[in-house]
Amino acid sequence: QVQLVESGGGLVQPGESLRLSCAASGFAFSLYTMGWYRQAPGKQRELVAKIYGGGDTNYADSVSGRFTISRDDANMMVFLRMNSLKPEDTAVYYCNADFGGYDYWGQGAQVTVSS
Repeated sequence: QVQLVESGGGLVQPGESLRLSCAASGFAFSLYTMGWYRQAPGKQRELVAKIYGGGDTNYADSVSGRFTISRDDANMMVFLRMNSLKPEDTAVYYCNADFGGYDYWGQGAQVTVSS
C-alpha cells in the first residue's frame, strides 16, 4: 500500500523557517521523482520544488533561494526546508511521487505564515 505522510507544518511569523518532512512507503522510492506542491485558498495547486532520482532539483521562481528540497533514499524520506517565509507562502503543502505514469499524493500539511 502506497503512503505519503507529511509532517512539520505549522504557524510561523514572517521571516521564520520550517522544515516539512514526507515519509514514503509501498513503492520503489529511489526511482521516483519526488516533489512538493502547495495550494492556497482559492488558488490552483502549484509546484514548489522537485528532486529527481539522481538528485537534480527544480524550484518555482517564487521560492528559489529560500527553499531547499532534499531526499533520503535509504529511509524513503523527502524534505523541504523553508527559510525566510512570507505570508504568501501560506498554503497546504503536498508531497508527491511521480514515475512512469504512477502519481501519488500525501494528505497535505498546513503552513501558515502570519504575524
